[in-house]
Amino acid sequence: MLVDFDTLPDESRVWIYQANRSFTEEEIAEIESKLNTFIEAWTAHGKDLQSGYKVVYKRFIVIALNQNLNNATGCSIDASVRFIQQLEQDYNVDLMDKMNVSYKQGEFIAYKPLLDFKKMAKQKAVSKNTIVFNNLVNNIAEFKDNWEVPASESWHSRFIK
Repeated sequence: MLVDFDTLPDESRVWIYQANRSFTEEEIAEIESKLNTFIEAWTAHGKDLQSGYKVVYKRFIVIALNQNLNNATGCSIDASVRFIQQLEQDYNVDLMDKMNVSYKQGEFIAYKPLLDFKKMAKQKAVSKNTIVFNNLVNNIAEFKDNWEVPASESWHSRFIK
């Protein structure tokens, strides 16, 4: 059951998929149409899953699930992963690789493999004040407060002296 992301309770579970490139406006319109169709039909053991999504910065797909009504199950999570994998194929984009880092460079979102980010930290090309995206947040409350934070306030801090 598709609902507006912003109406979901703060404890709703989130999954964040970061793209290795920005989506075009046309791609975003297509992806949103596909997300609408997928989420409207998304179920767990035949029960509707109240969910919403956001596409943020033309680069992140954020899916949220109100677990107060129904929890995701292994099968429903598998279905969402298959859906994201299909988007990867459809748009020739990487959405599942967790070993990459996205961060802000001025108004732009940069995307680097973790090894490159570590090197940049050693070279002081990024600092504790660099705004990073902590895609490990678990729910909407954490997404609002801890997703877009200085590196010093995220797991990224271990690489920055």
